[in-house]
Amino acid sequence: MEEKKEKKNTSKKIEKKEKEINQEIPKIKEKKEKKEKKIDQGIPEINVLDPIWLSVSESAKIGGVTSKTIRRAIQEKKIRYKIHHNRYLIDLASVVIYLNTNKKLKNKLLKHGIGQYIEKWKEKD
Repeated sequence: MEEKKEKKNTSKKIEKKEKEINQEIPKIKEKKEKKEKKIDQGIPEINVLDPIWLSVSESAKIGGVTSKTIRRAIQEKKIRYKIHHNRYLIDLASVVIYLNTNKKLKNKLLKHGIGQYIEKWKEKD
């Protein structure tokens, strides 16, 4: 008799957990969709006839940031890149746009990167 009660209790617990999980699934799907939309919006379309392609280290030096920052942006699909002979080649325009998306990155671009040589960029701030 006690075994039946235990089985009944465990089955009720299982049913309860299943309901909770089923309620969470749409929320998880929604979060995933929002993340995917952000990734799709991360790289703006730029029509350049002959884009300038840089290595990770060159992009980092021009941007005044570390190569880890550039690699993180690649991983998050926030900059345009291609792979050539197992090396990343990064579009210069997308690097500049990415570094202008965040105040901290923008300051690094202007103070330590190529921005220190471009007077027009200094005047904007």
